[in-house]
Amino acid sequence: MTYNKDAELTLSRLAKELLALVPQQTLMESPERTIEGLRDVIRYNDWRYYIQNDPVVSDFEYDQLFAWLKKLESDNPGLITNDSPTQRVARGLTKEFPTVQHLVPMLSLENSYNADDLLDWDRKAREITGLDVIEYCIEPKFDGASISLIYENNMLVRGATRGDGVAGEDITNNIRQIRTIPLSANFAQFGIQQIELRGEVLINKTTFKNFNDQRIAENLPPLANPRNAASGSMRMVDPKEVAKRGLEAFLYHMSYHAMQPGTEEPVEIQTHSNTLDMLLELGFRSPAKEKKVVQGVQAVIDYCLAFEEVRDNLPYEIDGMVIKVNDYQLQDKLGMTTHHPRWAIAYKFKARQSTSILRDVEFQVGRTGAITPVAKIDPVPIGGVTVSSISLFNEDVIKEKDLKKGDTVLVERAGDVIPYIVKSMADLRTGKEEDIKFPTNCPVCDDVLVKPEGESVWRCNNINCEAQVVERMIHYVSKDAMDIKSFGESNVRKFYTMGFMHDIPGIYALDFEKIGSLEGFGKKSITNLQAAIESSKTQPLHRLIFGLGIRYVGETTAKTLANAVSNIMDLKDFTEEQVLALEDIGPKVAGSIKQFFENDDNIHMLEKLAALGVNMESTKGATAIDGSLSGQTFLFTGTLNKLKRSEAEEMVESHGGKILGGVSSKLNYLVVGDDAGSKLEKAKKINSIKILTEDEFLALIQA
Repeated sequence: MTYNKDAELTLSRLAKELLALVPQQTLMESPERTIEGLRDVIRYNDWRYYIQNDPVVSDFEYDQLFAWLKKLESDNPGLITNDSPTQRVARGLTKEFPTVQHLVPMLSLENSYNADDLLDWDRKAREITGLDVIEYCIEPKFDGASISLIYENNMLVRGATRGDGVAGEDITNNIRQIRTIPLSANFAQFGIQQIELRGEVLINKTTFKNFNDQRIAENLPPLANPRNAASGSMRMVDPKEVAKRGLEAFLYHMSYHAMQPGTEEPVEIQTHSNTLDMLLELGFRSPAKEKKVVQGVQAVIDYCLAFEEVRDNLPYEIDGMVIKVNDYQLQDKLGMTTHHPRWAIAYKFKARQSTSILRDVEFQVGRTGAITPVAKIDPVPIGGVTVSSISLFNEDVIKEKDLKKGDTVLVERAGDVIPYIVKSMADLRTGKEEDIKFPTNCPVCDDVLVKPEGESVWRCNNINCEAQVVERMIHYVSKDAMDIKSFGESNVRKFYTMGFMHDIPGIYALDFEKIGSLEGFGKKSITNLQAAIESSKTQPLHRLIFGLGIRYVGETTAKTLANAVSNIMDLKDFTEEQVLALEDIGPKVAGSIKQFFENDDNIHMLEKLAALGVNMESTKGATAIDGSLSGQTFLFTGTLNKLKRSEAEEMVESHGGKILGGVSSKLNYLVVGDDAGSKLEKAKKINSIKILTEDEFLALIQA
């Protein structure tokens, strides 16, 4: 809600009156009147503090008023209402987050990265609408966690995560902890009976820094960035812990509304910009103050470029601007695809760059023995994340970029996510810089490194190398492999370091009495871990094969191998020619598979796993052989927006199709997501391959 000067003066006087009554707990006319007055004053002070950032009472005075309200409500439980300020903090823990359907799907936005993209988008919008000039509303693109809120009869009834866009997780208890989200709002004054709002939960820069400083003081690891911190906070099981995070929320879109019977839509909800103003008036944080309404695309481009220059002045992180057709009737006319609305587009800011000093290079050993050089630079903030380590991938990259220890380097976050070194600044060298010497021996086990002909990666071929053993166990328990929940990388490293397990079979022979003596491992967490380990024994064979970490064997090849045998041990009798004869397996992959099953240590490991009860049998024929896609082959490349890669592949297999591991003449369909690479270029050269977008693939599945 918005308070005029008279209302603010009245509430300020009421606050003073109530504060004078607090010491003796003297009531006004009645408990009802006192409770009502306290609620009004607390709501007003919440608005001044969280929305206006201009408090008018001290924290101590606020706490006195809040404590008195809690006591009065405790003494008079019949007077408690759901929208009382005391009802934000839920009682007890959230044991689960059930899935709930959005009233309207939460679609992704089409992205643009330059003026040409915006010009093309505007051209298409004008062609559909028949207008020469379109009015647009521009607002910041917040870098946080997306949420959906539903209010009915003025009351907040549900908050949910974005999820897959169609349905998300019910996080209402946690949403109620965010002070910038009203528990009730007077939508009725605009004739609205039910409304679904979209927004973003975030942590401002100052709160994030203070929170991390506190974690460091408590010897806890700092959180990586505000976006991840906000997203993770939304799924915490204890709402009281959520309240401590200092989360904020901006509400920026009305996705659905239902009017009260017999009520016409007011002017406040006929354009997007008016809706933002309405939300601000009702007490929400909305980008009403940051928005700009302009005529035509050139004004859009000018405003986006100008805003990019001042983005760092904002108290929160943004990664671009969102441009929307302002008039809702025009939005309806433009419509939407199955992926994104045609009436909105995101303009992404340029990748963030900064300079730093390359101090050292560490050499890490992966699960397949690959040696990866990692640059250690002076910590530098880039786009809300402090970067201190950057992968250099291989020796060739170091040579190509002419990197030396002590160099000043230009660092960038690709897509505001992955950091990498753009170049060294050779002109700034002083002569004290040192060459980076790639090791000739493994930095962990000291075995001589080898680099196979035609490859750029040096490798340690000692499969008993401690680093490889640990990385293989981390891979084995991961979600896409054996999916042992509650395990994770940190527990693998901890249990290995403490001598609780030494190899993959050791996962199934853990001493839980010893683990129970460790801090942070209570009875419930032990029970959950035991159950997850036991459950993994029944995983299908292809997950076990993928979990073994055989070089070049991904999830698709693992399924091919599982379908070719009755028992995993059959593979040790396969000749290389037999492996090559399997669907979409080439010489390099076949050689790696043959090498794995010729190794006595690997066979012994599999025998131990079998003795421990891990499934070794194939369920050949479980994949549908009859269906709408029977006999058709598919491959996915790039980033899918609506589906996870594994979900898309399962859809193909459930309809009788097959997944291939690479582009060849055997491939019928290549499904292309964002940032598709070499597979797309190769497929274009083979006329028989049909290239589909994700939406076209979904249409094919549903046909």
